Amino acid sequence: MKSFSDSYKEAGVDVTAGYKAVQLMKPHIARTLTKGVLSGIGGFGGLFEPDLTGISKPVLVSGTDGVGTKLKIAFLMDKHHTVGIDCVAMCVNDIICCGAKPLFFLDYIAVGKNYPEKVEKIISGVADGCVQAECALIGGETAEMPGFYPEDEYDLAGFAVGIADKSKILKPDTQKAGDIIIAIKSSGVHSNGFSLIRKVFAVNEQNLARHYSDIGATLGECLLTPTKIYVKAVMNLIGKVNVKSISHITGGGFYENIPRSLPDGITARISRGDVQTLPVFDMIAATGGIPERDMFNTFNMGVGMCAVVDKNDADKAVSAINESGEEAYILGELTNGDEGLIIK
Repeated sequence: MKSFSDSYKEAGVDVTAGYKAVQLMKPHIARTLTKGVLSGIGGFGGLFEPDLTGISKPVLVSGTDGVGTKLKIAFLMDKHHTVGIDCVAMCVNDIICCGAKPLFFLDYIAVGKNYPEKVEKIISGVADGCVQAECALIGGETAEMPGFYPEDEYDLAGFAVGIADKSKILKPDTQKAGDIIIAIKSSGVHSNGFSLIRKVFAVNEQNLARHYSDIGATLGECLLTPTKIYVKAVMNLIGKVNVKSISHITGGGFYENIPRSLPDGITARISRGDVQTLPVFDMIAATGGIPERDMFNTFNMGVGMCAVVDKNDADKAVSAINESGEEAYILGELTNGDEGLIIK
């Protein structure tokens, strides 16, 4: 007998809409499947058999995150196919910071009302992100929660699991004065600082549709630009260069994330003029009257990831990242000190 409940539907939860959403998801999920996937969707758990060839001591590495209030922009623009990329990016970009390769991803979508076609758009983005990250989407959950979320809103989160050989996990304690910081460019704001952005621009449908020559797009188009996924670039980098540490520049910007990867007694020193800031950040600062220190403590400022290498490997590291399709440049160097980060 097919599952349905008229009583539950009267309370605001339509289980049949959930079944339709799953059917619409299936072609997108199929695009992400890798040889390690042992189960299809619909079971109580996703099964994955990792290939341990060449790995002497496997270590699983996990990360979880959401998209945050960037979703408010998607709601206002009624565009839902890119935020799934953000969700994957925020998770996989974290786990690659120790040198792990992503294996699989699971999502969680909580909706005020289940519109299957909208859920499909969200999942299409998640699948796009998984393809970019070369990991499989092996499961997830869609929860219809009337009265908890407005009917046209939702929340989106997920988690990723990766694998690393214990002997090849990056060793930040080997960093020393004179090592070089390599920047990998971001695609824009990524998925952090949107509460401040929405305040600065008093975001609504009208001003999201306004075109700005400085950014070459409407405000909404610029803000919805998906977070870059750096898996291929980082895997290529660590395969060719001895990388000592990697930082994902997310919430907290430069001042929180770069020091997280440094040992005691080592400070990152960056010249302000060497930061290739994207125009959108200049526009945010000017519109909101935001001090530069706050900008660097909130946003990525055009730098999505930082890697630290020996100075003799700096040029080789930049080349390895560039040949993977991303853009990299020398950002700064490590010095002795306890300041954590100095930008001058």
